[in-house]
Amino acid sequence: MRDGGLGKLQRRMRRFGDTLNPDDAYLSYHDVRLTRGDMQSLKNDWLTDNVREMLLLICSTVTWEANIRIMIIGHLFLGGIDNGRYLEHEFLVQYRSSNIVLLRPSMSFMILQTPNPHSLREALPDFSRTTHVFLPINDCRNVTEAEGGTHWSLLLISIVDGIAFHYDSLPPGNFWEARTVTMKFAALLGRPINYVHLEDSPVQENGSDCGVFVCLSMRHLLLKRLLTANANEKVSMSLGGRKVDARSGRKEMAKIIEGFRKEGERRRSASLSPLGKKSTSPPRIE
Repeated sequence: MRDGGLGKLQRRMRRFGDTLNPDDAYLSYHDVRLTRGDMQSLKNDWLTDNVREMLLLICSTVTWEANIRIMIIGHLFLGGIDNGRYLEHEFLVQYRSSNIVLLRPSMSFMILQTPNPHSLREALPDFSRTTHVFLPINDCRNVTEAEGGTHWSLLLISIVDGIAFHYDSLPPGNFWEARTVTMKFAALLGRPINYVHLEDSPVQENGSDCGVFVCLSMRHLLLKRLLTANANEKVSMSLGGRKVDARSGRKEMAKIIEGFRKEGERRRSASLSPLGKKSTSPPRIE
């Protein structure tokens, strides 16, 4: 039986795909540059460092005039894209008492590997008013290979409570690394922090979803626990019984990044003159 038009189109698309270089730039978001290879990892592979950097930036929080400022890309953590618009700076004035910081994986790695955490003071944020810190944890032991290793987990340090919660989707996984980071962070702050390894954390079904679990767990803890609680309310930080759909999470992440690429293309097109040369650089979001 001869192939129809659909079969011909699929073969043509496969041939076109073979000509694409995985190192070709796909999107620039602030200081993160995604390649086609990075996007390929979202299908069913380990998330690359670039993808993790961008997705963790989605949840990054900084202080702004005593309010919490959440930088959320493409509404990823609020339910999807709305006609290509995205929420970049959302001021949550009802959470004036919160100051939540997300450290990039490279900073967590520095804390883990540095014998004297006090030497990192100038490189780290000022934690004097911080209530909670999210830290992605990696099992890399090679000091020359930041963000290497084979497994990722999530450490949430509640400075106000003096407790560090470790969420690992492939236990025992990064138990030692997370505990070591907790001890060094306590030394940095000059106060004790109790380390709690949560054994009821959701468990991945394969060997490549750890990065996805970190991103989705952080989203849930941030928006469904920390930012929905009243100032004096006790909040359970356990994820016991929670189901994590890594496959849907990957699709959602890819959809958000694709939305940003289209937004970057729209902005670039609007800024070019009709006679201007076509740009060879990737779409950019600042």
